[in-house]
Amino acid sequence: MSETGQAPHGVEEAAARLLAAAADRVPCAPVRDLIGTGDTGAAYAVQQRVTAARTARGARVVGHKIGLTSPAVQRQLGVDQPDFGVLLDDMGYADGEPVPYASVLQPRVEAEIAFVLGADLAEGPLDLARVRAAVDHAVPALEICGSRIAGWDITLSDTVADNASAGAFVLGREARTLAEFEPRTAVMEMSVDGRNVSEGTGADCLGDPLTAVLWLARTAREVGDPLRAGHVVLSGALGPMRPLTPGAHVTAVIGGLGTVTTVIGEGTA
Repeated sequence: MSETGQAPHGVEEAAARLLAAAADRVPCAPVRDLIGTGDTGAAYAVQQRVTAARTARGARVVGHKIGLTSPAVQRQLGVDQPDFGVLLDDMGYADGEPVPYASVLQPRVEAEIAFVLGADLAEGPLDLARVRAAVDHAVPALEICGSRIAGWDITLSDTVADNASAGAFVLGREARTLAEFEPRTAVMEMSVDGRNVSEGTGADCLGDPLTAVLWLARTAREVGDPLRAGHVVLSGALGPMRPLTPGAHVTAVIGGLGTVTTVIGEGTA
C-alpha cells in the first residue's frame, strides 16, 4: 500500500486481468507492465485482491503454498527467491482423484511434502523449533502448478500476483508425525506415465522443508495473513516441475512418507 493507504497504481488492473484469464480460461499478458518487477508489496496486493474475489464467490482458504524453493525450479523460471500463495478448498483433490485438465491453465506438476498445522504460527517469536512443534503431521503431495500468464512468461512479481502460480493440489493418504519422519533427508521420485521425470531430496527445498515453512510463517505474518491451525502448507518442490497433458498419470514416492498419485482428466473444472 502507498503512504496514503491507496492501492498502488495498476494493482486493481492487474487483479482484473488475472481474474479474467482464469474465468475465460485464456492466458493473459504478464502483469509486470502494471505493477513493475521490483515491488513485491504491490504483487502481494494483487494476489490478495484475486483471493478476495474468489472467497467472495464461496471459496474457502485452507492453507498456503510456498513456491520457488528449489534451485532447479528457480533456474527454470529465472528467479532467485521464494514466494507464497493461498490454497483454496476448490483447488484440493484426494489421492488418486482425477484433476480436470481444463481446471489449471498451462499445467505443470511437482512433488512436495505437505504439512498440516496443529497450532497457529501467528504471534510471538518464530523459529525452527516452534515451526516443528506446530506441525501435526506431514503427507506426500503433488502440486499442479498453473499460470494465468501466457507462456509462463513470468518474473517474480508476475508469479506472486498470480497466487504463486497455484493451480491444484493432491494430498496423499499416508500421514507421519515429525517424530516418525525427517523431511530434510527424504528422497523423492516422481513419474509421469511410468517414466521417471523428477527426483530430489528434502534438502533441495531451501535446505530443509521446515526452513521453507519458517520463511512462510514469517513472510505471511508480515503481509497480515498468518498461518493457522488446521491449514495445509505445501512446502515447495523437491525437484524440477514437469509439464502435463490430458490423460497423464502422475505418481510421486517420498521415502519414509509414502506415495501420492493422480490422473489428469480430460474434463472441465
